[in-house]
Amino acid sequence: MSFGGPAGQIALLHRELVDQRRWLSEGRYLHALNYCMLLPGPEAMQLATYLGWLMHGVPGGLIAGGLFVLPSVFVLTGLAAIYAAWGHLPLLVSVFATLKPAVLAIVVMAAWRIGRRTLRTPLLIALAVIGFLALTLFKLPYPLLVISAGVVGLITARWRPGLLVLGRSHGAPSAHSDDRPQAALHDDHSDTPEHARFSRQRLALTLLVWAVALLVPLALLVAWGGWNGTLALMSRFFTRVALLSFGGAYAVLPYVAQGAVEHFGWLSASQMLDGLALGETTPGPLIMVVAFVGFMGGWNQSLAAGAGPWPLALAALLVTVWFTFLPSFGFILAGAPLVEASRGDLRFGGPLSAITAVVVGVIVSLALFFARPVLWPAGAFNPWAALVVSLLGLFLLIQSQLLRLQFSGDALLVWSGQQVLRRFPYSEWLGWKLFWGPLPVLFYFREQRSIHLLPVLFDATALREQLNSHVSVQP
Repeated sequence: MSFGGPAGQIALLHRELVDQRRWLSEGRYLHALNYCMLLPGPEAMQLATYLGWLMHGVPGGLIAGGLFVLPSVFVLTGLAAIYAAWGHLPLLVSVFATLKPAVLAIVVMAAWRIGRRTLRTPLLIALAVIGFLALTLFKLPYPLLVISAGVVGLITARWRPGLLVLGRSHGAPSAHSDDRPQAALHDDHSDTPEHARFSRQRLALTLLVWAVALLVPLALLVAWGGWNGTLALMSRFFTRVALLSFGGAYAVLPYVAQGAVEHFGWLSASQMLDGLALGETTPGPLIMVVAFVGFMGGWNQSLAAGAGPWPLALAALLVTVWFTFLPSFGFILAGAPLVEASRGDLRFGGPLSAITAVVVGVIVSLALFFARPVLWPAGAFNPWAALVVSLLGLFLLIQSQLLRLQFSGDALLVWSGQQVLRRFPYSEWLGWKLFWGPLPVLFYFREQRSIHLLPVLFDATALREQLNSHVSVQP
């Protein structure tokens, strides 16, 4: 079900674990997400591992992370086998291409869900916009954005923490539906589970097991095929990929393509492009393209040597998956107890909040990446037009953070902080409407002397109920 790459997967995890099942609170989820975004490797898979570990210890983390990866491994193994045996599959590519609009929608919803809950202050909103512009227009490296956001968050948490944490005003109730969510199993104020508490002994044991799981298979591969054997080369190369893949799959895949095609010659450029197409249109982490690369690399090397292709192709696939994802498990199981110990510490939470804000901009940039082939198939894309739309969205987002609605007995009140900014008596209303029904984004109402537009970044159903209850004029 996880089409749309990491953004879509993060959105699905949030909807399932936070919104529907209430296994985790919003704060616990975002705290874990912030840490995972700092790490090299697939952030969505690491987030699943973290959440599984938080709820059920090491077995839960291994099961959650493993099951997050294995289905896509099987899918891509099957597709790679069909591709290698029978060539190009235009019918399959055509079927998967129809999923791209849905992928775009999932990514947009990811930005919406995370953004509306994290961009609580003007500074965080500004950081999200900067992240979007830096990636979209100026092509700045993602690690630079993360480091810069972390520094800004650290300095701000030290000197002006109010710029990162928006205090709620007293008095009027909010129109937001998620102000008082149902208590979660692991809530913001829940005690840290015993298995999630930091322990030096547990950390040492985790690092030891991690090192053994990484070095012993590498030693066996070197002993079997030599230091420069195909499998040994793949193990070292994909370990570097796992350790250097800051910025997500789109940042690291050019490095994978350069190494696999130009340096090692495991597969051709056209095969690499076909693998990317399959990876983008199949569920699971986009970084699972490496499974296709490993399979085709082993397949091509066997054919070149005049041997049967299947044994080496399957072995190469297993080696690729193992050495690509094993470091991620180590990062989570070793580092997560330290992260949990930092909950509530603004010295740690400030940088992570700033990073999360930048990540929102990154997700929007990813949405734009998907939108190009969907909305502009002929390539007629104007980045400056996108900038104008983004600035309009920024205006509406800032407005939604600075203003708050309250439905009183006789009027709609617009609050700014602890002061009533405007008062709109229901007796003067001529009509109202929520635009774009399935996904309401604008709330329109007309008075006798003027019209008004307000963004809908809260529950549109609750807003509609309030309007039907208090306003006699029908839309």
